[in-house]
Amino acid sequence: MSETLRQKYEAAGQGHVFNFWSQLSEDDQKSLVSQLGSIDIERVNRVYSNAIQSEKHAAESNQSIHQGIEPLPEESFETILGAPQKEAQWREIGLEAIADGKVGVLLMAGGQGTRLGSSAPKGCYDIGLPSHKPLFQIQAERIARIQQVAAQAKGKSPASVVVPWYIMTSGPTRANTEAFFEEHAYFGLERNNVVFFEQGTLPCLSMDGKVLLEAPSRVAVAPDGNGGLYNALRTPFHLPSSNSSTTVLSDMESRGIQYVHAYGVDNCLVKVADPVFVGCCLQKQAECGSKVVRKTIPSESVGVVAVRDGRYSVVEYSEISKEQAELRDPKTGELAFRAANIVNHFYTTKFLKAIESFEDKMAFHIARKKIPFVDLKTGEYSKPSKPNGMKLELFVFDVFPFTHDFTVMEVERTEEFSPLKNAPGTGSDDPQTSRRDILAQQRRYLEQAGATVADGVEVEISPLVSYAGEGLESLRGKHFDKPTVLDKLSSANA
Repeated sequence: MSETLRQKYEAAGQGHVFNFWSQLSEDDQKSLVSQLGSIDIERVNRVYSNAIQSEKHAAESNQSIHQGIEPLPEESFETILGAPQKEAQWREIGLEAIADGKVGVLLMAGGQGTRLGSSAPKGCYDIGLPSHKPLFQIQAERIARIQQVAAQAKGKSPASVVVPWYIMTSGPTRANTEAFFEEHAYFGLERNNVVFFEQGTLPCLSMDGKVLLEAPSRVAVAPDGNGGLYNALRTPFHLPSSNSSTTVLSDMESRGIQYVHAYGVDNCLVKVADPVFVGCCLQKQAECGSKVVRKTIPSESVGVVAVRDGRYSVVEYSEISKEQAELRDPKTGELAFRAANIVNHFYTTKFLKAIESFEDKMAFHIARKKIPFVDLKTGEYSKPSKPNGMKLELFVFDVFPFTHDFTVMEVERTEEFSPLKNAPGTGSDDPQTSRRDILAQQRRYLEQAGATVADGVEVEISPLVSYAGEGLESLRGKHFDKPTVLDKLSSANA
């Protein structure tokens, strides 16, 4: 096998990865062969070539980066702000799709809580709620509840409605993530409806596209970005040496999943399998969709969903001129570029399958880095003092320019977006703001249901009790004057 593999790498111009073969122990040779066998070296070369060409084209273009950027067309933009009838209509459409078993959920959870002072997967993080539920549990319970809500709305038995949860981990987080779910009995979900798979990696390359070795028997690799999701959906769950050919896409097909809601793990307010978003995209017959929040001020440092050169795209704030950022929609008076990206997307499974046909056209982004490597001449390990190579990443929104039927749905920021990015005590997008935002939302749920909460009193509502404020009618007239965790309504009324 090693000889066939060697020929494959030599044909791809990457035969140097076998440079130290004769010096390796038998175990190290096996390890190298295993790693090299898992890498599609022809794809690596294509990714590198496309990335370089795209970068070169951008550099040679005389067009300003601010040109060719336009606001979203009216027909592709929807909002639930001030549109309760639309929202209710979309919810019914979405609940029907969920009840019919056509909706699955994709969670991007490959990151570690390093900036939060934790080496555990980010989804394991406790943001400090009175119940001390970690992010994974909050989201798992929302899935359990929306299954129940959909079943009740459509007259089906609760056990018959299933929303499968596909969780994309990474090399450093997969084992810990699976162990965390085992330890917590999958937070009440059926184990066979929670599917773990792994984000891909790509070899680190030299500036001229040669694979770097981090050891004589090991290629230096780095995650391929959250856009690696698309390739990971087609990759068997297990190592290439196993006989399993099951992929996320084939599992979805076997379950009859037609629509997918994808999101990032670090948003404590995320409405998992949101029936309103699903319903909106179904009514609009979208193959791909993006949920957004309204950009607050022209100078806010967020990427926005817009149109670039006639194609849908996420445009970074640095790519929009001051004049564009301040431009107003003549009909609404709102910012013309206001659709702030929150990594919250919809896909049809038909579209996810079709991505393979144009994936090579999506140019990876080049990050030039200082990458430790083994010198091929001396065999010595080297830690460079300046960038010596590149890591290649694809972003999840890099698929947008290839969509034809695309829908953007705007939601209220305070109801659906509170990211966990920064260390405790930072003051923004940190555990304290996540805790504050989720408890403030739940206070609103109680007040909308006719209950009252004393000033300074915290009441936490389990997602198992209410997905989005529904089902709290029995609390009308109830006054909360002490901290409470509502895990079930009977305890609330005791």
